Amino acid sequence: MLSRVADSIFWMSRYIERAENVARFIHVNLRLAIDLGPGTAGQWAPLIYTTGDQDLFAERFGEPDQRKVIQFLAFDGENPNSILSCLRSARENARTVREMISSLMWEEINKFFLNVRAAAHNQNVLDNPFDFFHQVILHSHLIDGITAATMSHGEAWHFSQIGRLLERADKTSRILDVKYFTLLPSVAEVGLAVDTIQWSALLESASALEMYRKVHGRITPAQVADFLILDREFPRAMHFCLIEAEDSLAAITGNRGGRIYSSAEQKLGRLRSELNYARIDEIMQQGLHEFIDQFQIRLNDVGLALDETFFTPPVGGVTPLAQTQQSA
Repeated sequence: MLSRVADSIFWMSRYIERAENVARFIHVNLRLAIDLGPGTAGQWAPLIYTTGDQDLFAERFGEPDQRKVIQFLAFDGENPNSILSCLRSARENARTVREMISSLMWEEINKFFLNVRAAAHNQNVLDNPFDFFHQVILHSHLIDGITAATMSHGEAWHFSQIGRLLERADKTSRILDVKYFTLLPSVAEVGLAVDTIQWSALLESASALEMYRKVHGRITPAQVADFLILDREFPRAMHFCLIEAEDSLAAITGNRGGRIYSSAEQKLGRLRSELNYARIDEIMQQGLHEFIDQFQIRLNDVGLALDETFFTPPVGGVTPLAQTQQSA
């Protein structure tokens, strides 16, 4: 497979996943605003930190509130991590590899982008945003299902999987970090009703509340962190994402437990193996923020290693979209 094709498929999938995750954060925050009632304007600022775009937001919008944050994260064409920008990039990547994906995939990705672009010019969306973000989430799920059902599960599909899974692991870690580090800085509020509501909202942002309840029952911060970091079976848990991404990488390289030749295999395998033997009490003792900060750095290193191993063109070659891809 050509490096530019692998690169485009990887980023097509990653951008779609990023758009879905942004929609999840906003959708859950809208519901949280209703549950917590008046005086919750401050809860919108952490969403900007989740995507890492706080400096750009401050420059363009000043103090955050619901309307400004939704405009910035959903429809701002100058924000590379907005839903609109992500889907524009996903569509452009898909356009360049139409011969490698199914016609139905292309049609749905194109439709997805056009629907969001139309919504950006519809004032009613900002006034009543619930349905829009719910539809973004469902449309992403639809594309995921169409990809699994209509695309041969060969190298191209595995690159798509790796892109989606690495993005998902990154966003799960970010929203968990924001909860600990930003949303609830006051120790006095831990264990109160508002604390439980916020932890429930965190689980909902990962569609994890029901599955968490089945496994752990009562909501506690340590168990929530354990579920979202170390669970091997929940699809949005960081550990699960790394396990599945490593399986797809092994399918691409043909390495089934043999000698590791690429830095991508080494870095991903080492990060996954450390989560295999991690314990949540040790993570909490070390410091959850510090653990997640290191996880994100190393996940970025995995992305760079994938780029060097599979996507970087030979000397004198050009990857058309190389300058536009954003790791967030």
